[in-house]
Amino acid sequence: QVQLVESGGGLVQAGGSLRLSCVASRRIFNINTMGWYRQAPGEQRELVADITSGGSTNYADSVKGRFIISRDNTKNTVYLQMNSLKPEDTAVYYCSVRGYRSAYDYWGQGTQVTVSS
Repeated sequence: QVQLVESGGGLVQAGGSLRLSCVASRRIFNINTMGWYRQAPGEQRELVADITSGGSTNYADSVKGRFIISRDNTKNTVYLQMNSLKPEDTAVYYCSVRGYRSAYDYWGQGTQVTVSS
């Protein structure tokens, strides 16, 4: 079983930056997309950003221009650079790795991001 381990969360003031990382416990083959989701208290989990194996990216409107997703295919690692953070970005952030044709769908345990005003 593959484990995804997120790191980089924490407490930051509004306007600050954080960089999240997600590393797989072992090599994963045939990855389609790697992504980041978040869930605030009382809210549904939502997509923040994802990136395909070819490098195409997709962002939620709320983070466009502030967040950057990237991946290192050789290390099965995905990153999320978060800039100009706002209090409404406060949530638990989860990374996701999906295979082609839904062959698999792995999730991390989540990392807390708290942005103070």
